[in-house]
Parts: sequence; structure tokens; C-alpha cells
Amino acid sequence: MFTLTDITLLLTVTMAGLMAGLFYTWSCAVSPGLGQLSDEAYLRAMQHTNRAIQNPVFFITFFGILILLPLSVWQQYGLSLPRFLILLAATVVYFAGSFGVTVFGNIPLNEALDVFDLGAATTEVMAAQRAVFEGPWNTLNTIRTLASVLTLVLTAIACLYPQGGTDRQLF
Repeated sequence: MFTLTDITLLLTVTMAGLMAGLFYTWSCAVSPGLGQLSDEAYLRAMQHTNRAIQNPVFFITFFGILILLPLSVWQQYGLSLPRFLILLAATVVYFAGSFGVTVFGNIPLNEALDVFDLGAATTEVMAAQRAVFEGPWNTLNTIRTLASVLTLVLTAIACLYPQGGTDRQLF
């Protein structure tokens, strides 16, 4: 029988997997494909994609893990020191490396690109805008991909870590 703690941990690892999968797929499939487009097509595609991702399904996952990770940590407090510490590490990694990088790095770049008027821009201005956007955005996406994958690995390890015996007491 699954306990509420087990269900929370399972949901946490699922959300971590979904976020890691999203960022990983973007890094290894979408970015290389978009990278082959002309400047105008690239900028237009990124504008549309950055608007499209702001949807309820994405928000449930992106923000849901921000609730589930700390909840999982709290549920392990006093129950399993190894799981507690592993999930605490996963929480710090995700908050800083995925959420923080997105909020303070990718989103400001997306917002700046969103107001860029492609219709009024010359070929040279589009090339300059792409140069300012693409490299930094991809670098930040690599960071959040690595952080999300590490979060997934840590939460999976926490799921697999056996409960019981001497690991049940925090102090």
C-alpha cells in the first residue's frame, strides 16, 4: 500500500522527469533544428514558441515541482536522513539551476525578444538580435537542462533508497 509520502515522492520524480525531458529535448533536438533557420525564421519561431509554452500544462509542471520538492523534503524529515538529504540537494539544484536560471535568465531574454519588431527590422538588425539572443539563451538552457537532469537523478535515487532500519532517525 502506498502512503501519502510515497505518492508525493512518485509525483515529484515524475515532475522532475517531465522538466528534465522538456529541457533535454529542447537542447538536443529543437535548438539544433532552429539553429539551421534564417535569422528572421529563427527569431519568429522563438517568439511563437516562447508565447506558446505559457500554457496550463507547462505551468502545472514547472510550478508543481516547486511545491512537491520541498513537500517531499519535509515529509522525509525525521523519517529518513539519506532521503531527506538527497531530496534537499535536489530541491536546491532545481530551485537554483532550473527555476532560477529560467526566471532570471531565459525569461528576460524571451521578453526582450517578444517586443522585437521583426516587421521593422533590417536583415542586419535581425542578425544582431539573433546573436544577442541565441548563444546566451542556449547556454542558459544547457544549465537548466543539466540541473533538471541532476534533480531527476537525485529524486530517483531517493525513491530507490530503502527505508527502514537505522536511517529512520534524523538525529
